[in-house]
Amino acid sequence: MQNNLSERRTDEGLSQGELAEVVDVTRQTINAIERDRYDPSLELALKLAIHFDCTVQDLFHLPPDDRPTPSSDTSSNETVGG
Repeated sequence: MQNNLSERRTDEGLSQGELAEVVDVTRQTINAIERDRYDPSLELALKLAIHFDCTVQDLFHLPPDDRPTPSSDTSSNETVGG
């Protein structure tokens, strides 16, 4: 998963350690996310989005080759509670 975390962090003048402290993780975790070596948990992605006042989709996205292709057959779609 790709992200623009480094750009947003540096735009705010934060070090990796400072951002890590804000979202309660280690500096190494922020470094790994920025280098696309670690995909954050949903909870961490939400904390980061809240901190930067944006959506998770504004921070993280799939590269074009990893995006699912729409299917015209909707019979295999699962519904929650259905």
